[in-house]
This record gives sequence, C-alpha cells and structure tokens, in this order.
Amino acid sequence: MQIIRANLDHLEPLVPLVDAYRQFYKQPSDPEAVRKYVWERLENSQCVVFLAYESEHQPSPLPLGGGNRGVGAEGQTPLGFTLLYHHWSTVALGHVWLLNDLFTTPEARRKGVAWALLEAARDFAQEGGSKRMWLRTAVDNVQAQALYEKFGMVRDAQFYRYDLVF
Repeated sequence: MQIIRANLDHLEPLVPLVDAYRQFYKQPSDPEAVRKYVWERLENSQCVVFLAYESEHQPSPLPLGGGNRGVGAEGQTPLGFTLLYHHWSTVALGHVWLLNDLFTTPEARRKGVAWALLEAARDFAQEGGSKRMWLRTAVDNVQAQALYEKFGMVRDAQFYRYDLVF
C-alpha cells in the first residue's frame, strides 16, 4: 500500500471514492457534482487529500477528462482517502486541521488502510506546525470511533455541535 498526497492528476480515482463516502452518509450518488466539487477544492488549494493505493508503485497521473476511472494507469487500485480543511483557532492561537472525510472501500477495511491515512494526515499536520487535528463522525459509526480512539484521539466531552443548515 502507498499513501500519496493527491492533486488534480488524481481526480478520477477520487471521484468514485468520494461518491461512495457521500452515499455512506445517505446522500444520493452524483459523480459529476463530486468531480466538480473536488476539482474546485484541489484547484484552489482549499484542502489536502491523501489517497491510498494498493500498489507500491507510484500512481501515474490520470487525465482529468476520463480514462481509467478508479484505477491508475499501471493498475493501481485506490483503497481510500482522507480530506482535510485548514482553519485557524483563536483558543489554540494557531492553525488546526479538520479531518473532514475518511473513507476506505469495503474491500480495504480492517487491513490498516484507514490507520495509514490517519498517520499521513497526522504527520502532515504536525510537520506543518498545526496545533491540532480534529474530526467528527456519526454517533452510530462505532467502528470509526474505535479506530479514532485507538489512534489516540479523544472524544470531546466539553463542547456541543450546533448546525444551521440552509
């Protein structure tokens, strides 16, 4: 397995992963909207994405307009991704990273892929001088919660989350 920092060349392998992730959270499949959204985030440097591949060979860049969707040119199979957003914290007096998304394919689960993606995200955040990396997950996603706690993350018992949905 190899973890790489994704860029626009990796858009096509990311699309089916992000679409499947959204479906896990009860959103309708919409590959074109996912492609546009992820392209905009990467193009404008608004996120950092790490992509896990089955092969240890460096994934070949894929054409933005199509090609081998979901599989690298040399046959590498994407196993999962994590996507981080940067923001600032007045309390921490520094920058922090929101690990907004973490997903592995069903075939890749319980094989260390999510752990490797968490390590890549943590190392990236620490090496960049971040004060913290945080995430939130569904209350019923107990497998993910167990993984995060084993990884050393601590469940927040001090703050409630409030959303204003438009």
